[in-house]
Amino acid sequence: MTASAPLICPSILASDFAKLGAEVAAIEAAGADWVHVDVMDGHFVPNITIGPDVVKALRPHARIPFDVHLMIAPVDPFLEAFRAAGADYMSVHPESGPHLHRTLRRIRELGAKPGVVLNPATPVEIVHEVMEEVDLVLVMSVNPGFGGQSFISSQLRKIERIRRMLDQAGSKAVLQVDGGVNVDTAKRCVEAGATALVAGTAVFKGGPGVYADNIRALKGA
Repeated sequence: MTASAPLICPSILASDFAKLGAEVAAIEAAGADWVHVDVMDGHFVPNITIGPDVVKALRPHARIPFDVHLMIAPVDPFLEAFRAAGADYMSVHPESGPHLHRTLRRIRELGAKPGVVLNPATPVEIVHEVMEEVDLVLVMSVNPGFGGQSFISSQLRKIERIRRMLDQAGSKAVLQVDGGVNVDTAKRCVEAGATALVAGTAVFKGGPGVYADNIRALKGA
């Protein structure tokens, strides 16, 4: 369990795609800690979003870290491109390539911080095997592929288990949650041990004038 306010990582999947640069600048000004970028390929997940060229175009619009969640398979051929585009964190799914350990090592070699992502049905034991290789563990509290889904409450137990694993190992990895995060579920995630929250609709609803209020509400939850 953590006593400090969580990092808030707005997912630009919920932003106005016609104004992406302005949206990224607006969430930084509103107090966001990271920019969360959902990369989907229409193969690993049933949706297509953005590629490295868009990340590169957005990078000058904010100084805070770009947290790039790679929902693509195979993932290895795209690591260099996303790092060159400006990704600070790159998170991958164990299911998106045959050699998770090698993939995480490659992300670090490229100068980014590696993360591992657990889908609702992905076992937590995977974290044990790559504990020394990750700076981020992302628990999906929805099935990946679409924004606006409802929170899967059973994932709170997974968050608790991973929190214990990280603490017992002395790991400083960020424990992030993504999916259905709002003021109510944010509180439950932090109580379970999360230190970072990805939020889409909960941040971007209402437009730029209320982004700061939305982020404060999540931090205070």
